Amino acid sequence: MTAIIDIKTLYESNYLQWLEETIKCLKNRQLADVDYENLIEELEDLAKNEKRRIRSLLEQIIRHLLLYQYWDLEKPRNANHWAAEIISFRNQINEDLSTNIRKHLEDNFSRIYSNALDYVKAKTELTNLPESCPYTLEQILDKNWLP
Repeated sequence: MTAIIDIKTLYESNYLQWLEETIKCLKNRQLADVDYENLIEELEDLAKNEKRRIRSLLEQIIRHLLLYQYWDLEKPRNANHWAAEIISFRNQINEDLSTNIRKHLEDNFSRIYSNALDYVKAKTELTNLPESCPYTLEQILDKNWLP
């Protein structure tokens, strides 16, 4: 029981050491010594942050696709930059894409598009942007596809 109290105390006073001790307990199968409450909280935060990162990358791709397809005034100067950004964001998503992450993107697709649309409208003042996403998730993630 002393180890649990010590590990819980570490969480508040020395986070890095708490992580190292938690990893050591898990590796050694000393499950009685694991600070489950804080470990669960950290894992939930980690999952939340990863989902937020992936949603942000998808939003960035959609922003750039909309700029690439609809902002004709700026396209001659910026098309190559937008295309390069799309490639960069796609590579980052596709590197971490799993069935679970894909499902999360599908479940949040409308909200992600809406956020991207708000940004592009504010940046460009364009009035010809579609209210519903004109791209499928497969197109957005396809490294060779551009509108």
